[in-house]
Amino acid sequence: MNREPAHLLIVDDEQAICWSLRRLLEEEGYSVDVASSAEEGLERIKTRKPQLLVLDVRLPGIDGLSAIPKFRQQLGAIPLVLITAFGNLQTAIAAQRGGAVEYLTKPFDLAQVVGAVQRALAGDDASMTAAGAPPRGRTAPEISAAGSQDTPGAGSADEIQGASPAMQEVFKKIAIVAAADVPVVICGESGTGKELVARAIHRHSRRADRPMIPVHLASLSPSLVESELFGHVRGAFTGADNDRLGMLELAHEATVFFDEAADIPLQSQVKLLRVLEQRELLPVGGTRPRPCDFRVIVATNRDLRRCIADGAFRQDLFYRLAGFEILLPPLRERGDDVLILAEHFLRSARVRHGTNSRFSQAAVQELQRRSWPGNVRELRNAVEHGALLARNGLIVPEHLPPEFHVQGSSSASDLRTAVREWARQQLAAAPDQPDMYERFLAEVEPELFHTVLERVFQNRSAAAEILGIHRATLRKRLE
Repeated sequence: MNREPAHLLIVDDEQAICWSLRRLLEEEGYSVDVASSAEEGLERIKTRKPQLLVLDVRLPGIDGLSAIPKFRQQLGAIPLVLITAFGNLQTAIAAQRGGAVEYLTKPFDLAQVVGAVQRALAGDDASMTAAGAPPRGRTAPEISAAGSQDTPGAGSADEIQGASPAMQEVFKKIAIVAAADVPVVICGESGTGKELVARAIHRHSRRADRPMIPVHLASLSPSLVESELFGHVRGAFTGADNDRLGMLELAHEATVFFDEAADIPLQSQVKLLRVLEQRELLPVGGTRPRPCDFRVIVATNRDLRRCIADGAFRQDLFYRLAGFEILLPPLRERGDDVLILAEHFLRSARVRHGTNSRFSQAAVQELQRRSWPGNVRELRNAVEHGALLARNGLIVPEHLPPEFHVQGSSSASDLRTAVREWARQQLAAAPDQPDMYERFLAEVEPELFHTVLERVFQNRSAAAEILGIHRATLRKRLE
């Protein structure tokens, strides 16, 4: 008995997108209808109800996000795939709250839509997920974001900025985990905005009416860490003249944020683990545990798994903390986000200093050229520096601070010189030995692979993508 194909409704005001998606999905065996506005889509579902809705965010008349409740009222909880020309955190949060199970950002490969539709109809996941890579062996033209009304870089001063695919994934993960009330580990280099992500998670959580308590353990004296975390009772130690609540007790029903979690002393890790498991804490010098309820978000610029292997971090605590992991990309991997962020910081600088400075084309090129080892923090400081020097005029490259170079970093020419020197030494020592290439790979591959793996916190899929090899190849070479 043949089953009737699933009926889909696509709502998008760009005719090229509607035509392309309709043709693609009909080739996949689906029944497809299209509408150029939310109002038209709401009329069409009166005659035939779809099993899945593909909805654009930017539409004439009622926008897509505002239309979701209206579609829900008539269609119930059918799967929803949301598409947008420029996704930001607010869009991702709205998509999650609207029940979108998939969220696609233009430009996207048409074949991505097939995977999104298949997953949505299969009901593999009740929460919004990022669309996966196109099915292997299938190619399709990209859908562009031409004509979009979205405005990259808009938003409040403390809102996370970015339009790159890497940041779209971050937005989706924040939206997914914010309401889940599970512990979160945020990984990334210094200056990538880990605390900003933590605050966004807290701001959109059920604990948002309570404060987020930041705990910077690296700045505390080792002798005071436990007292600061767990509090103390009067007489617990010299100078403890009164009872004092610790940061964890102050965070009751709120969120506690541990910055640089790898620096938590081992002795304190044991006690923190007990607090997380038993949901109660014991002040220093106390005898009666006190109940506590808080969410934990931790940030680290080090690989905690490597810290576990080195004996510096408890494995059981890691699994208690790593309910969900978010990897923040460095600025050098975010493409045009450099300019989006630079304009965002320049707008803030104008407001604070009452100036009207702007970037020259040469300054734009210089911003794009730099590698920004200090990431977003370094870029913000550079823009502030340039705005102050330029005042009401053009910001030129000379107004930017000197480029920062990591001490000991080597250029491609240094690497080539090192390879030539190694080859000369090998030829001098064993001129007739036939396996120089294999010996060379044995020297350099492990360092290359382990450095990349350390950068992506041992995520082999991400490492293989950076290296440009298949994950299976990476696994074999590591073995």
